[in-house]
Amino acid sequence: MIRSDGRAPDHLRPITFETGFTRWAEGSVLVKFGDTHVLCNATIDESLPSWLRYAPESHGWLTAEYALLPRSTQKRSQREQRWPKGRTQEISRLIGRSLRMALDLTQLGDRQLIVDCDVLQADGGTRTAAITGGWLAVQLALQPRIETGQIPAAVCRHQVAAISVGLLEGTPLLDLPYVEDVAADVDLNVVMTGDGRLIEVQGTGEKVPFSRDELDQLINLAAAGIAELVHLQQKTLTHG
Repeated sequence: MIRSDGRAPDHLRPITFETGFTRWAEGSVLVKFGDTHVLCNATIDESLPSWLRYAPESHGWLTAEYALLPRSTQKRSQREQRWPKGRTQEISRLIGRSLRMALDLTQLGDRQLIVDCDVLQADGGTRTAAITGGWLAVQLALQPRIETGQIPAAVCRHQVAAISVGLLEGTPLLDLPYVEDVAADVDLNVVMTGDGRLIEVQGTGEKVPFSRDELDQLINLAAAGIAELVHLQQKTLTHG
């Protein structure tokens, strides 16, 4: 099939990571998956949330917040000023779970990392872009403190990246933009470690049920895409 942007079914959109996008954040990355642009800022807070301060086992924490800016979509979405919507909370929790897997929290000390993922422009795959860029922002935030010995290098446990895949007209597709995402018969978001192990799979038969063989096909396609993202993450850390 011919995709909306002319890509092959197993090709990613153009992916870029711009580090240091925000001046004041300890780690900052503007990640672009095609026309989806997400600003990921990581903050190191030298204190723990109150519920964790007196926990029996001492360890640090990581939490994430996700937001769609009002004109990140074709029509203005209302700013969530008081309470985030259910979708926003669900995506924030997914990002937090995924990025906590990257760290050994026992090595973080009495600190928490706060990762803010703000969607500047949305065209499908915002949560997967946020996880992939969020991992980079966390690494950039931790690097200076690891280099000075404030935090042990062992705090960094796994590389983490994520991608969307789906079935459209029977064809498995990698990294779906919005026009494909809304039309897909099956939609999956896959989060993996850098060495190819699964962290989370969110999958739904939007219009039809799907088979185990189709699920395996989609996960294999996601794994190939994530391997490319992992390479780009490492290249960004090495060369900026």
